[in-house]
Amino acid sequence: MRFLVLTDLHQKRSCLGWINRVIREEAPDFTLFLGDITDIGTTDDAIEILESIDSEIYAIPGNCDPLDMPAGIAAVAHDMHGRRVSLGAYELVGLGGSNITIFGTPFELEEEEIYSLLEPVSSEGMILMTHTPSYGILDNIPGGISVGSHSVRRIVDEFRPILALSGHIHEDRGVVEKGGTVFCNPGPAKDGYCAMVTISDGVPTIEMMGPLR
Repeated sequence: MRFLVLTDLHQKRSCLGWINRVIREEAPDFTLFLGDITDIGTTDDAIEILESIDSEIYAIPGNCDPLDMPAGIAAVAHDMHGRRVSLGAYELVGLGGSNITIFGTPFELEEEEIYSLLEPVSSEGMILMTHTPSYGILDNIPGGISVGSHSVRRIVDEFRPILALSGHIHEDRGVVEKGGTVFCNPGPAKDGYCAMVTISDGVPTIEMMGPLR
């Protein structure tokens, strides 16, 4: 299984060219989009962007996406907000939005809600896609402050996904392995970043890509 991971496009449509070029050249099985497709935009904006990407897409909203986006994108992408689907031998589990920020963005959730939405759909050894990262892992903003979700971290600790994908924190792009889980923030697509993930026999291998133009 091989797939492209995108996050934090923030409605920068000029990036669609390199995104589709990567898809043509790398031929991933599908694309995971971790949210912030828009920049405080509308669901129509999200639909327009998603249908311009030449790939099957599994998507979640980010904190800058509208609350009605999950239901609205069904015609152009698989809505993964609070959902689980089987992809071959693996379970893909998703949750969009973020924990509470200081910015008052449209799609923010209390920690209790994050856990209550994720726990029922989670499974041991899953592939987890969230917009907000686990607390303490790829969640540092300038100054070294952790702003990730305690509830996402709790889910990771309880269910031990093989792979935990997140975005949201533009400054903390990277790959980390901890407790048998590989964590990845591919970096913001608006700045030309993405990641290509290959999973073979339950082991993820990640190629970080960018900046691309």
